[in-house]
Amino acid sequence: MGARVGAAGTGGGRRRRLCAGESDREQGQQHLPAGPEALAGLEGAAVVVTPLATVPLPHTLPSISLPSGFPSSPQGDKNVAKMPHAKQTRVLLLNDMEKLDKTLFRLEQGFELQFRLGPTLQGKHVNVYCNYPAAGEVFDRHKFRCLSWHNPAGKEDDSDKHCKLDLQISGSYQYYFSHENQKSGGGYIVVDPLLRVGADNHELPLDCITLQTFLAKCLGPFDGWEDRLKVSKESGYNMIHLTPVQKLGRSRSCYSLADQLEVNPDFSTPNKKCSWNEIGKLVEKMKNEWNMLCITDVVYNHTAANSEWITQHPECSYNLVNSPHLKPAWLLDRALWHLTCKVAGGKYSDRGVPALIENDQHLNSIRKIIWEDIFPKIRLWEFFQVDVNKSVQQFKTLLTQGGSKVKTDANQHLAVIQDPEFKRLGCTVDMNVALNTFIPHSNGPTAIEECCNWFRKRVEELNGEMYRQTNYHQEQVVKAVNCFVGTVSYERLAAHGPKLGAVTRKYPLVTRYFTYPFKELTLEEEEVMMHQPDKASYFMAHNGWVMGDDPLRNFAEPGSNVYLRRELICWGDSVKLRYGNKPEDCPYLWAHMKKYTEITAKYFHGVRLDNCHSTPLHVAEEMLAAARAVRPNLYVIAELFTGSEFIDNVFVNRLGITSLIREGRLVYRFGGEPVGSFVQPRLRPLTPAIAHALFMDITHDNECPIQHRSAYDALPTSTIVSMACCATGSTRGYDELVPHQISVVDEERFYSKWNPAATPSTPGEVFVDQVDEDIVAVTRHCPNTHQSVVAVSRTAFRNPKTSFYSQEVPQMCIPGKIEEVVLEARTVERNAGPYKKDEHAINGLPDYTVELREHIQLTESKIIRQASVATKGPNEFVQEIEFERLTPGSVIIFSLDPKAQDAVGVLRNHLIQFSPHFKSGSLPDDGSEPILKTPFLNFMTCNTEPCFYGLSGIMSVMADIRPNNDLGHPFCGNLRAGDWMIDYVSDRLISRPGACSEVGKWLKAMFIYLKQIPRYLIPCYFDAILVGAYTTLLDFSWKQMSTFVQNGSTFVKHLSLGSVQMCGIGKYPSLPPLSPALQDVPYRLNKITKEREQCCVSLAAGLPHFSSGIFRCWGRDTFIALRGLMLVTGRYLEARDIILAFGSTLRHGLIPNLLGQGTHARFNCRDAVWWWLQCIQDYCNFVSNGTDILKCPVSRMYPTDDSPPLPPGQKDQPLYELIQEVMQRHMQGIDFRERNAGPQIDRNMRDEGFNVTAGVDMETGFVYGGNRFNCGTWMDKMGESDRARNRGIPATPRDGSAVEIVGLCKSTVRWLLELSKKKIFPYSGVTVKRHGKEETVTYDEWNRKIQAHFEKLFFVSENASDPNEKHPTLVHKRGIYKDSYGASSPWCDYQLRPNFPIAMVVAPEMFSIEHAWKALEMLEHKLLGPLGMKTLDPDDMVYCGVYDNALDNDNYNVARGFNYHQGPEWLWPIGYFLRAKLYFSKLIGPEFYAKTVFLVKNVLSRHYVHLERSPWKGLPELTNENGQYCPFSCETQAWSIAVILEVLYDL
Repeated sequence: MGARVGAAGTGGGRRRRLCAGESDREQGQQHLPAGPEALAGLEGAAVVVTPLATVPLPHTLPSISLPSGFPSSPQGDKNVAKMPHAKQTRVLLLNDMEKLDKTLFRLEQGFELQFRLGPTLQGKHVNVYCNYPAAGEVFDRHKFRCLSWHNPAGKEDDSDKHCKLDLQISGSYQYYFSHENQKSGGGYIVVDPLLRVGADNHELPLDCITLQTFLAKCLGPFDGWEDRLKVSKESGYNMIHLTPVQKLGRSRSCYSLADQLEVNPDFSTPNKKCSWNEIGKLVEKMKNEWNMLCITDVVYNHTAANSEWITQHPECSYNLVNSPHLKPAWLLDRALWHLTCKVAGGKYSDRGVPALIENDQHLNSIRKIIWEDIFPKIRLWEFFQVDVNKSVQQFKTLLTQGGSKVKTDANQHLAVIQDPEFKRLGCTVDMNVALNTFIPHSNGPTAIEECCNWFRKRVEELNGEMYRQTNYHQEQVVKAVNCFVGTVSYERLAAHGPKLGAVTRKYPLVTRYFTYPFKELTLEEEEVMMHQPDKASYFMAHNGWVMGDDPLRNFAEPGSNVYLRRELICWGDSVKLRYGNKPEDCPYLWAHMKKYTEITAKYFHGVRLDNCHSTPLHVAEEMLAAARAVRPNLYVIAELFTGSEFIDNVFVNRLGITSLIREGRLVYRFGGEPVGSFVQPRLRPLTPAIAHALFMDITHDNECPIQHRSAYDALPTSTIVSMACCATGSTRGYDELVPHQISVVDEERFYSKWNPAATPSTPGEVFVDQVDEDIVAVTRHCPNTHQSVVAVSRTAFRNPKTSFYSQEVPQMCIPGKIEEVVLEARTVERNAGPYKKDEHAINGLPDYTVELREHIQLTESKIIRQASVATKGPNEFVQEIEFERLTPGSVIIFSLDPKAQDAVGVLRNHLIQFSPHFKSGSLPDDGSEPILKTPFLNFMTCNTEPCFYGLSGIMSVMADIRPNNDLGHPFCGNLRAGDWMIDYVSDRLISRPGACSEVGKWLKAMFIYLKQIPRYLIPCYFDAILVGAYTTLLDFSWKQMSTFVQNGSTFVKHLSLGSVQMCGIGKYPSLPPLSPALQDVPYRLNKITKEREQCCVSLAAGLPHFSSGIFRCWGRDTFIALRGLMLVTGRYLEARDIILAFGSTLRHGLIPNLLGQGTHARFNCRDAVWWWLQCIQDYCNFVSNGTDILKCPVSRMYPTDDSPPLPPGQKDQPLYELIQEVMQRHMQGIDFRERNAGPQIDRNMRDEGFNVTAGVDMETGFVYGGNRFNCGTWMDKMGESDRARNRGIPATPRDGSAVEIVGLCKSTVRWLLELSKKKIFPYSGVTVKRHGKEETVTYDEWNRKIQAHFEKLFFVSENASDPNEKHPTLVHKRGIYKDSYGASSPWCDYQLRPNFPIAMVVAPEMFSIEHAWKALEMLEHKLLGPLGMKTLDPDDMVYCGVYDNALDNDNYNVARGFNYHQGPEWLWPIGYFLRAKLYFSKLIGPEFYAKTVFLVKNVLSRHYVHLERSPWKGLPELTNENGQYCPFSCETQAWSIAVILEVLYDL
């Protein structure tokens, strides 16, 4: 009766296979040989193969860099929980509207999971909810709790803010997060169970599982189980999977259960009844004494059709009472049954359909009978049609009565409304729609009759459409006929089908879809029963599966036509169960199945979810929750046929499936980590995983491979599976070469027992190499024991006796010296007579055996012709193997000499100082280099340079390679190919002085051992060495910095590294010499002159363009960046030296733009000196006793404007005198022409541009300067294109009073006024000569002038008639601050640019709070980009947001990058914008401040993401519009990093 075939089984690669003669029925039965016992040593276990790593995970999240310490866990997420010293933390970034229901995240017990806010959520008030139970509570999947936030860096920095779960309980857990009471996203996490075996309860890692499937009914009476199961134990398996042990249904299928709560009575004997307790005792004995676990199936989808309880509770099935939509399908099913009876009785022989269907002509005759006899008779279309006369009469009555009609949508048309009871002609139409559609032109009888006729015609048309859909369209009947005939063809004609023979009641034309427990009547009489509830409730739908169907849809529910279209591959012995949506929908069924689940979980260690892809997810969720309540560490496996990894993940996520059964030869996909995998940090992103694999060579519901391959293939296939580093498995019978499928339905014979008197015939990381189409090589390596084995298998899909196999086998190269041949085996045929099925026991092929030889030398091998050793370098050995008899079905396994890998152990010994992970497998170093006896940390001095000399760039590359285990990356190939990169790293550092050299020498000594290990391991250990050194240097660097950095977030720490990146000492000094009288100045010995010279740190403007030489140091860039990179980070002494060094170059009252070591300086910028003064003020405020710097001696290089450069010490002045000189010179007025003016210093500038002017307006106090031919502020792009005719014309001259310079001047004047009042600064004002008389302007007077005029002259009033506005016709944005005042081109004053927030930060007292806030809002709306600020209003006619310095065309506004500051988004202004917003929002009120904090956090999160992803580990100079990458930008810029640090400091 169409009994089903059981769903997928379980199994796995095993360490030792069953051998010939090991059963008590060895006659005529042969088995595969014992596997290589030496593999046990490879993994350090006697029976199981310990996994060394895990399936590689795709890396899709931004890397999480550690603030300190070195990674202390092995590769992958699987072994690490066993290491108490290394708490594993995974970080899951939450992003707005990110739904990850189809993404799998796997974790282990003992892990900590941190939820952190991604860029889209930072600054928002986010709540995270999870149904993982709180400590002491019981899991309830419907109960979610809000997790509390932890913020180690302080409440105003979200980069490290997290909430966490300490995962101690296995299972599936759901999380979601919300913002403003709106659910914003969510997903699932799956925590693996912890399996334990043995009397000592030791752990059995998931990757160590080796499973064998048994059909429970073939174990026979319970008193023989132990002997039959012992075959599995002695073969090296450590887990047994039993098909259900409950009472079976009438079909005897292993998966058709008559009673889910009762043990199969077949297991009892007349003398002893088998009970659950008896089974439980055996399972516990296997666990404690055999070190084996036992799992069984749970079947939730169906029950046997003859189950007593289903007849007592028919509501638990899909029947015609609770599922009337199945009535048409039931009627069709009965009609086809009657057709079967007639064909079986020979009643259709005269129409070409005999009982024995033998050809396509018979099939065509069946098709014709269905169309001509059955369909016209059962009239299925009537179930979907309207009774025309009845509907017309109802319509006419409504028209005649003239009742009020309900107005309907004009677009709503008349349509058939399906009858919920599915009676013939029971469908209706919406009379309201009819009344609004068919309207009589009068109330007379003729008009009404005419209207009714139109209505009748339309209803008849609808019925005709339903007829066509039902009878001819692909939707229903045509599909049903095709499926029916296709099933008959497969079951009776197909060569690969079961060939059921003649049609009988036992073997009908097709399996019945529904039960029919009553006396057979005529079809007409049976149809009447369809509408009688006492009968119809027992017409129950059978279960089955639908090829290619949506696994998330229940095919028996309304809306599915699977039963009507005959698409179901039906299991005629089982009734599909109807749970409803919740337990209240079918209380008995839920309670019954819950009890069944609890019994199973009580007595077994795990379950296999049978027919998982068709099991309602909400049902399985509830049942597995009940199972885990009984057994928390429940092992759950399943085989899914969804055809999609994403849909697989839905099942794995919601059900907490531990392992998915995988078949085939996908060792590369599921077989473990590649050899030489990288060590991963213990704190890292939680990356999407693929489901854990249980890798099977054969499952119990599939055909035996011998049937369509050859017996020769069993040995190589099992070897390949056994070498996989994951859970592996097989089915009982495969090892014994049983040449047929052991049917879950029909097999009634018993398995053989273990015969102890019989004589047998005599890890980790994986690399798979497909040598050719038949030969596969798999390498296993254990990083702890340094042992490697290589298995070479020659498969035999085709029978060698009938197919051609080449005698020429490709030569193989084995990396390393071969220690021995662990095993070589060949499948050979022997003359043992033909195979004969044993009547009582399941037996295998007698005519095949295995020639097996173990632990032999290469010279003794019968498979290898010769082996020669080649060397590739002083320490690399490659064994070249030529094969002689690697025939199809052969296997050879080599072990490599572990002594050749002793250098790995020595390396691990030296790496212990960075991580205790390396203790495992470490070896003492008796003859190490002296430098290696010194701990690496001892080489550190206060010099933090080594972080970025030779290491940081490589670490950026490795940061992308490591998480993905991308050993195929060209950089890894370079490392394996030779020593160039290795030597380059160490030699580059050795050439540097001081600590750099010592670090280089230490690396070189470590690299001596690195070069001795096998080349395939070099990338892994090269990375481990550099990571150890690099993270130690990072820790050391941070400890030298301020408490703000030391206690700061990861974001702060990584930004602070910009201080190390940008600040360094070059081969030649970049700064002018400081005064010899100054204390604490660093010196070094010049290698060339052998003289002592100063070696002060200088600050590069950006990388790579300004890394060294004359273009390294720029005055403006240095002092915009100095506060963030030097003062905020606590590098006060270096900051002092830079301030004083630039001060020594003071000339004309200015400091240089381009420093050029002072002797090649250009004094062509008006703002650098004011940034310098601001930094002196910041230094005094930051540093304890900071005002002492004012008295520090400064050696004047140019004591007068025209003096030649003087040597240090010849003319010293205290710093305060230089400050006063700057103020004096500006008030007096500055007017000079640059020295060497002309193309020799600037090939683009026009002659007028070399004239530098600056001064102070005596009325307003504003600093002014410049002309239309030069650009003295940071927006300093000079035109370069002759073609566009913009050469020598500044794009942004910003002459007049630039807003930020006015602000910086105001800040300085105010500060000097305060110092003067405190008697710290000896001057109270400046004295100038005007018209031949001296005139004094006090700082108080100057300060008040600026204060009085700034708002009046800079704010663009929203009042169009403001009398202070000189050029009202040029205004195009109101409520903003001008970019300048008094420009030679007045319209430039009114351009919206991001400069006024600078003045707001340094001199906020100048601004009206209300005006400032409105202006900042406008700036945010118009100029704020993802990373930076647009440098010009997009509404401006010359705006262009894309900077291309290489483009030379006719466009005046863009040629040769003329738009450098006319739209592209620069990063450093965003820092001042955010700081200004924070300052003024706090003054306005708490609500505004809270919103501003959100904005700041949200903006900064984008910088954090960029910083983490950037290979330069910095922030760029600028981006093109909307944050697009600009190839002409510096990849990392000093002031870009500095200002973000300052924002975080302000927060």
